[in-house]
Amino acid sequence: MALESLVDTIDRALDAAGLGRAQARGQGVRATIDRALAAAGLIARTATPPRADTVHDAAPAGAPVRTRPVRREDDVIDVSDVSDVRDDVGQFLSRRHTSRHGSLGYKLYVPAAFDGTPLPLIVMLHGCKQNPDDFAAGTRMNRLAEQHGFLVAYPAQEVRANGSNCWNWFERAHQSRDGAEPALIAGIVAEIGRSHAVAPGRVYVAGLSAGAAMAVILGELYPEVFAAVAAHSGLPMGAAHDVPSAFAAMHGRTAGPVPGIAHRGARPTIVFHGDRDATVTPANGTAIVDRSVAAFERAGRPLRRVDVDTGSDGRRCTTHRYVDAAGRTAVESWVVHGGAHAWFGGSPAGSYTDAAGPDASAQIVRFFLD
Repeated sequence: MALESLVDTIDRALDAAGLGRAQARGQGVRATIDRALAAAGLIARTATPPRADTVHDAAPAGAPVRTRPVRREDDVIDVSDVSDVRDDVGQFLSRRHTSRHGSLGYKLYVPAAFDGTPLPLIVMLHGCKQNPDDFAAGTRMNRLAEQHGFLVAYPAQEVRANGSNCWNWFERAHQSRDGAEPALIAGIVAEIGRSHAVAPGRVYVAGLSAGAAMAVILGELYPEVFAAVAAHSGLPMGAAHDVPSAFAAMHGRTAGPVPGIAHRGARPTIVFHGDRDATVTPANGTAIVDRSVAAFERAGRPLRRVDVDTGSDGRRCTTHRYVDAAGRTAVESWVVHGGAHAWFGGSPAGSYTDAAGPDASAQIVRFFLD
């Protein structure tokens, strides 16, 4: 087949899939294919497009296109409203990471404005009986990615590893740096860094329940990878070492860290926990906060507690920020009064969500990106 005919065939196939050069929504995929074809000498190399300063909302043909500014590092984070932001205009890619530790599937959300400029990355770890699509829908994190300009990764626990799709945070084997699950999740971060531009030092991890417990583990075991941690309804690292001790810890029956579990240092941490959580008792959220504050003190960075008025964002909350000598928040605690075991401010499109608020996703993004 002649080169011109080959290119025409590819173009017709892409046009049929809605990825032609005229379709704005497929521009990221189209541009990638064009670069590959140009590198192979199959089409003329085009000039690198200028950096986009706006994100285009999807609109009917011929309708005016509204735009939003792409967030820059020195912008102030406004978490008040994302109701006019769509979360389906970017790419939601399905991938699989394989290493000597095994194999783990994941999904990666790339916002529509991504143009190769390094962006922050937030790793989201679902809870038991959840999956990446469910967790993305419930937390609305992809919508926030469109608003603020960051990548989102959703590792997927598999039934063969845990019958309830729980991360195995309670097994001693997964509480070490070489443990399969922590190593695979850290490996996913490295893999994304090879395929997409990730801003150095701006990778964060958040999770719900078992995912929150694994997020805390990752923050401790891979401090060079994860710059901050968000734990929603989770448990501290080393609270258990097997299934019986896991259930005991979830109900508050633990005397402290399991012997032999190393704690490596201080990580900026934000914690959400409902005071009516009957699945993972609030004492676990308190333990994460206390240990995080203690880690900063051991590192010679004592913190001062500041009480925060959270206004009327959903239920009444008791919120504290622990700030260093320069006034920077290192640890943040949200106790949601009347809150149960669910993602606060979440969408009913996902499981284990509580729409009453506060908006945990927005506050987590604010904590990470600020």
